[in-house]
Amino acid sequence: MDEHLFFKKLNSFCTSKEIFDFLCSLEVMSDTMASGALQRISEVEVGDNGLKNPEGVLENEVFRALCFQFEFESSKLSNTGLLNALQALIKLRIDPRSTLMVSLLSEGEERLGKGQLTVKNLCALGESLLELQGPSCATLERIVNAVREKDIEKWSPREIVMVYKMLQVTVREGEQQQDLINRINSVTLTIVSQLSPKFTSIILNSLVALHQTRAVPLVTALCRHSVKHIPYFTGDELVSVLEAFLYFGYHEQIFTEALETHVPTSIFTMHPQTVCKVMQYCCRKTILSRPIFDAVAEGFISSADRLTTDQIAGYIIPFGTLNYLPPSASSLFRKLEAILRTRLGHFQPHTLLNVLHSCVLIQRYPVNFLPKIFSPYFLQQLQAQPPGLDRTVASQLTQLFLTVTLECPFYEGPKLLPKYQVKAFLMPHNSLDFHLLKRVKTGLLYLLKKRIYFASQVSTPYFYAVDVEIKLDEEGLVLPAAQCEEVHRRIALCVDGRNRFCVNSHNLLGEEAIKQRHLQLLGYEVVQIPFFEIESLQNCRKMAEYLHKKIFPRHMDSAA
Repeated sequence: MDEHLFFKKLNSFCTSKEIFDFLCSLEVMSDTMASGALQRISEVEVGDNGLKNPEGVLENEVFRALCFQFEFESSKLSNTGLLNALQALIKLRIDPRSTLMVSLLSEGEERLGKGQLTVKNLCALGESLLELQGPSCATLERIVNAVREKDIEKWSPREIVMVYKMLQVTVREGEQQQDLINRINSVTLTIVSQLSPKFTSIILNSLVALHQTRAVPLVTALCRHSVKHIPYFTGDELVSVLEAFLYFGYHEQIFTEALETHVPTSIFTMHPQTVCKVMQYCCRKTILSRPIFDAVAEGFISSADRLTTDQIAGYIIPFGTLNYLPPSASSLFRKLEAILRTRLGHFQPHTLLNVLHSCVLIQRYPVNFLPKIFSPYFLQQLQAQPPGLDRTVASQLTQLFLTVTLECPFYEGPKLLPKYQVKAFLMPHNSLDFHLLKRVKTGLLYLLKKRIYFASQVSTPYFYAVDVEIKLDEEGLVLPAAQCEEVHRRIALCVDGRNRFCVNSHNLLGEEAIKQRHLQLLGYEVVQIPFFEIESLQNCRKMAEYLHKKIFPRHMDSAA
C-alpha cells in the first residue's frame, strides 16, 4: 500500500482493535509504516493513567509480531522507523530493560557514534533518552555535540525545542555551550510567530534554566507572542511562562489584560498551583488587577477546603500585600477563619505568620489565633525553621503586636515579649523615593525659610520611620524639629513615590497603608504627599504653595 494512503487510513482509526484489524489486511509494510502504527496505537490507547487496555494491546498477536520484527531486525531499520518505534514503545510503557528496548537503544547509540543521524533523528533519540534515563544520561552530551555540527537555520520548531530541552539538562555551570545557545537563540527569534503554546512555554522555561538574561530580543518576542496563547496554555505551561516573566523582569499591560480576560472565566477549572502563580506574578509585579483578584476571591470561597496550606497562603497573601479588599471580602475572610479553625495545626509556622500578617495589612484582625502566634512554643518553632527569627519575621511579629495594641483594644491574650520585638520595622530598600523627598524638602525650605523647622527620615519610638516630621505648638506655630517641649501637634509627611503604590494605580501597598494608619493612631497628623500630585509642579514656589495647602489648610497665614 502507498505510504500516504496508509497513514491517511491509520489516522482515521480510534481504537487499537481497528488498527490491528487494518494491519492484518496488509501483506507487506515498510518499517516506517510499522513504527507509525505503533505510534498511532500509543496515541489512542495511552491516557493520563497509562494504558487503557494493557492486555488488549500487549498480548495482541499483531503487536507482538511487530515487536519481534523490531527487536531482531533493528540493524536493518531506517533511522525514522527505529526512532519512531522507540518513542512509541516508551509511551506504551514497555519495560526499558527488555531485550526489545535494549536492542533499539543500542542500535540508536551505535548510529549516533557513526554520525548517521539527522537533526530530526538526534532530537528523537534525545527525547527518548530523557524519558527513559533522565537528565543524568551521559549520551545526551554526545547528542548535543553532534547537534553543534548541524545547520541550525534548517531546523523545524520541534527540533529547536528538543535541542533547548537537551541543553537545559546537559549544560552545567561554567560549560562552554554559549556559542551554540546564541546560534539557536538567533534562529528561534526568526520563527517565534510559528511557535505553539507548548513550544513557547518550553523555550521560555529553557531560557530561564540556561540563565539567558542577555537574550533580551528573544525573551521580549516570546513574552509578547505568549499573550495570544493565554487561553490555550495548559496550567503547567502558563506557570512556566509566568516564572519566565518573573525571572526576566518582564511585564506588559497587554499580558495583564489577557490574564484579566482568561482568569475570571476559568477560575473554577484552573489548577490551584496555576492560580497561585498568577497571584504571585501580580504580587511581585505589584499589579492590582481587580478582575483577577475578585475572581480568585470567589474561587477561594468555593474551593478552599480542597487547597493545601501553601495554596491557601498563595491565594490570600497578595490581597494584603497589594492592600485590596474584594467585593466578597466578608465571605472570603469568613471562609479563611473557618479553615484556620479546623486546620491551624497543619500550617507551617512561617506560612501561618505570613497569612495572618497579610490579614492585618487590610484591617482583618485574626485575634482568635494570636495567642498561638505569641506563645513561646510557636516562637520556638519559627526559630527552628528557615529563615528563623530574622529581621523580616521579627518585623511581622512586632507589627502584629502593634496592630492588636492600637486597633484591637479588646484583645486580652498573650503579648509579644520585648525580646522578640524589633526596634524599627524593616521597610523595603526602595520604599523611599529620595528624588521626590529632595523636592519636598526644597519646597519646605522655601515655605518655612529655615531647615531647623523640619526633620527627615525620623526614627520614632513606635518602630516606624517618618519621612518628614514637623512639630507645632498649641497655637499652631512651627517649632524647631529638635525641640521636645511644648509640642502640641506632630505632623508626619508621607512622601509616597510610585514604588509605594500598586503599578499604574493610586492604591497604596499594604505595608505603607498600615504604617500611615498606625502613625495616625499613635497621635500623628498624617499628611500624604503622593507622587501624582507633585510630579507636575515645576518650581519651588509651586511646591511650597502645594505644601502650604496640604500641611496647614486651616492656618494659611501662620505657617511661617
